[in-house]
Amino acid sequence: MPEPITILFACIHNAGRSQMGAGFASHLGGAGVRVLSGGSEPGARMNPVVVESMRERGIDVAEEQPKAFDEAMVESADIVVTMGCGDACPFFPGKRYLDWPLDDPAGQPIEVVRRIGDEIEGLVRALLTEIGVPVAEGVS
Repeated sequence: MPEPITILFACIHNAGRSQMGAGFASHLGGAGVRVLSGGSEPGARMNPVVVESMRERGIDVAEEQPKAFDEAMVESADIVVTMGCGDACPFFPGKRYLDWPLDDPAGQPIEVVRRIGDEIEGLVRALLTEIGVPVAEGVS
């Protein structure tokens, strides 16, 4: 079996978008991916609406804790997906970067967070397919 591809999902607070991306990638990519996430200014806790919307999809992110990304995380990543952290997002030459301009789920009602989750799931599915990682079924 080939080595898993490492994907780092980065946003500002690591309490919403990047955790959703990491949750979808882990769930859908299984052993084909190693998933990391971090924020430029980590929040104190996970966004509870994000936790609920992911739980509805069968993905549990309730035990995740927002954390800062660090140099080692970026260096170990094959792909860095940024989600709204602007100039604070990590950049190392030679890495593949994807910037996904997504609405921030902070303070949003569950209907909006579900829509953001739909967008992130679609982007993650497309990325996994593009890099040749078999995509699990059963989410959404």
